[in-house]
Amino acid sequence: MIFINLPVTDLARSIAFYEAVGATRNPMFSDDTGACMVISDVIHVMILTHDKWRTFTDRQIPDAHVSAQMSLCYSCDSREAVDAVVAKAGAAGGLIDPNPIQDHGFMYGRGYADPDGHIWEPMWMDPAAVAAGPEAFAAQADGH
Repeated sequence: MIFINLPVTDLARSIAFYEAVGATRNPMFSDDTGACMVISDVIHVMILTHDKWRTFTDRQIPDAHVSAQMSLCYSCDSREAVDAVVAKAGAAGGLIDPNPIQDHGFMYGRGYADPDGHIWEPMWMDPAAVAAGPEAFAAQADGH
């Protein structure tokens, strides 16, 4: 399993946002300083107040609205699922497509930023491309 820890300025707003895009809150690992938001069986996001975050590090919390240290990419079952989660993020107050849409035929990705500016990139890859490898699949698609 992977636990992604993110500092947030408004815990209630962030819980509502992550629930709107399909995550569920695990109350066993949530309190008034943070919440465990379950994205999948293997991906959990710990959204933490700045005070809680500061108990883990003395490094400055960057403003993710103006700088990017990472983007968090995860796979979806279809192109339509990518579009659906991005639409949900936009409806919940997230920024849609903070980076260019990636459409390579066999691979499709979009993005959204949560209310604190953390960038998420849902993507889909054709199962044939996964099995063959992207370069082989692209060559087949080009007729080579």
